[in-house]
Amino acid sequence: MSGDRARLTVAQALVRFLAVQHVERDGVRTPFFAGCLGIFGHGNVAGLGEALYASRHDFPYIPGRNEQALAHIACGYARQRDRLGAYAVTTSVGPGATNLVTGAALATINRLPLLLLPGDTFATRAPHPVLQGLEAEHDGTASVNDALRPVSRYFDRIARPEQIVPAALEAMRVLTDPAQTGAVTLALPQDVQAEVVEVDAAFLEPRTWLVQRQPPAPEGLARAVQLIAGARRPLIVAGGGVIYSRACEALRALVTATGIPVGETHAGRGALPSDHVGALGAIGATGTAAANRLAREADLVIGIGTRWSDFTTASKTAFQDAGVRFVNVNVCAFDAAKHSGLQLVGDARVTLEALAAALGAHTADPEWTARAEAERAAWGQEVARVVGVGDGPDAPLTQAAVIGAVNDAAGATGVVVQAAGSLPGDLHKLWVARDPAGKGYHVEYGYSCMGYELPGAIGVKLAAPEREVYALVGDGSYLMSPGELATAVALRARIVVVLIQNHGYASIGALSRSVGGAGFGTHHRVPEGGDATAPVLDDAAGDALAAPAPALPVDLAANVASLGVPVTRAGSLGELRAALAAARGADGPVAIHVEVDRFHTVGGYESWWDVPVAAVSDRPEVVAARARYERERERQRAYLRPA
Repeated sequence: MSGDRARLTVAQALVRFLAVQHVERDGVRTPFFAGCLGIFGHGNVAGLGEALYASRHDFPYIPGRNEQALAHIACGYARQRDRLGAYAVTTSVGPGATNLVTGAALATINRLPLLLLPGDTFATRAPHPVLQGLEAEHDGTASVNDALRPVSRYFDRIARPEQIVPAALEAMRVLTDPAQTGAVTLALPQDVQAEVVEVDAAFLEPRTWLVQRQPPAPEGLARAVQLIAGARRPLIVAGGGVIYSRACEALRALVTATGIPVGETHAGRGALPSDHVGALGAIGATGTAAANRLAREADLVIGIGTRWSDFTTASKTAFQDAGVRFVNVNVCAFDAAKHSGLQLVGDARVTLEALAAALGAHTADPEWTARAEAERAAWGQEVARVVGVGDGPDAPLTQAAVIGAVNDAAGATGVVVQAAGSLPGDLHKLWVARDPAGKGYHVEYGYSCMGYELPGAIGVKLAAPEREVYALVGDGSYLMSPGELATAVALRARIVVVLIQNHGYASIGALSRSVGGAGFGTHHRVPEGGDATAPVLDDAAGDALAAPAPALPVDLAANVASLGVPVTRAGSLGELRAALAAARGADGPVAIHVEVDRFHTVGGYESWWDVPVAAVSDRPEVVAARARYERERERQRAYLRPA
C-alpha cells in the first residue's frame, strides 16, 4: 500500500473487494459473501488460490468435489438467505468451467445471486493453445467460458488488470438487484490473475449495497384496487417473490382482511401457512384440487412475485373464465407484463401493504370465500387419505407416506430440499406448510435440476445452521451427484438425506405411460436375458413390469456409507419415523434408505401439462394418448384481455 493506492495481484484485489461487500435492507446490514467454494486446477491455483489463502480468515474457502454441485450449494445458500447472501465459486479453465453451466442456468432461471470465477486461457496467448483451451477457427477470442454467456445475467472477461475494478462493481450491481439477479461470470485468464494491479484504496473499503423496496406507481395501485373491488371471484397466486421479500405476514394480513383465497407456485409454496382459511395450497400442473377448481372459475388473478411458468398456468389451461384478467405484482417489469396483466412493478411486501390499506374494509364475495374454505377442508381430508396409504405393518411404503413422515419430522422449522423426479409434484400437493416465514419448503423447480438435492441441502444448512434440513432424493437424482456427501462430511453439515429407491426414473416412467410409451428407458433393471439392448417395459395397465426384471445389483445405501455417512435402512413407515427421530441427534450428515412402490402415484387433480404425443404410431396406446392430448389442448388459451 502506497499513499491512497494498493499494489496487489488482480486475484488479491478481487478477493479483498469481495470480502468487504455488504447489503442492507430495512435497516439491517449484513455481509453479502459467505466465502468461496471451489476446486483448484492449473487455471486458478496460482492466482485465486494464492489470494484465497492469503485472505482465508476474512473470506473462507470451502473445497468441493464437483463444480456443478458447488454452484448448487451456493444457490441453496442464496435462496435460504432470501437472496441477501451469496457464495463465489471458482474453477479452473476447461471441464471445471463448463461444469458450471448447469449451475449458472439454475441460478439465473431461479433469480438467485451466484458469482462464478472460472479461470480462462492466457490473455497473452503466449502458450497457446493451452491445456484445456478451445481453438475456434472463426474466433480468436473464444474460450469454453463463452458457454456461460447465455446463462449469465452479466458476463465479463478480465483481459487487462485494470479491468477488475469496473467489472467487480458491475458484478455487485447485478448480484444485489432484486429484479435482475442471477449468475454473474467473471472469466479470469490465468496469467492476468497473477499480474500486478494498482487500485485506489477506496475500492477495498467496506461497501454497502442498499436493497430498496420499490413502491408501486400510484395510478397502477388505484387501477388494481378498482379491479379487485369489481371482481366476483378473485384469486391470489403467490410466487417466490413473496418469500424473498419477506412479505408472508403482509400476505396473511391481506387475505385475512379480504377473504381472497391463495394458490401457490413451487417457489411460493408456504407463503401462506396451510392452516390459514385462505390457503388452497399448490396451483397448476402439480396443484391441489382446491386451488385448481377455484383457478378455473377465477375472474381476476392477482399474481404476486411469480414469473408465470408453464407449470403454474398448467400450460395455459388453469384459468378458464372467459373474461379473466391479471394483476401482476413483481419487481421485474418483464414478469409483471405477462398475460396482458396490469403491471404493478414493485416490492411484494410494500405493494401488499399498500393494497391492504387502499382496499380498506372491502371483502370478497362471501359465497366465493365459503367455496374456498370448503374446497380447502376437502383437500385436507384428501391429503390425510393419500399420505395414510402404506401406514400399516405389512403395507408397502409409498412416496406419499414418506413425504408425510418427513413433513411431521420437519415440524414448523425444518426445511425440505428437493428438485427433480416425481417428488416435486407430490411435495407441491401434499406438503403441509407450517413455517410462518415460508422457509420450510425448498423445491428448486425453476430448472428442476437432477443432482441439486444434496448440495442444495448443504447450502441451506450453511445459511440456516439452526434448522433441521431434509434432502429428499430419488435414486435417479442421487446418482447424478453423490460426491458432495463427502463435502457434507468434511463440513459436518447436519443434513438428513432421505434416499428413495424406486429403481429408475419413476416420474418419467409415469409420464411415458401417460403418452403410450410403456415406461421405455426409465427402469434401472436387468433386461431380459441380460441383453443390454432389450427394453424393460411396463404392461398395458401400467401397474407392473411386463416381465419379471430384477433390479440392478446396486446398493445405494452401501454407497452412501462408503462416503462416510451413517445410513439406516427403513423397511416400513414405523422404521422410517424412528430413523427420522434418531437423526435429530446426529453431529453430521445422516441418511435413511427407503424403498417405495414405483407404481403408486399421486393423482393429477384436474390439471394438465402439455407434453406432445406422437401424431403417428402403430401402438394403440399412443394413438389413444394422442386423442386425449388433442382434446386437452383445446382448453389452452392465450390471456390477451387487458386489465
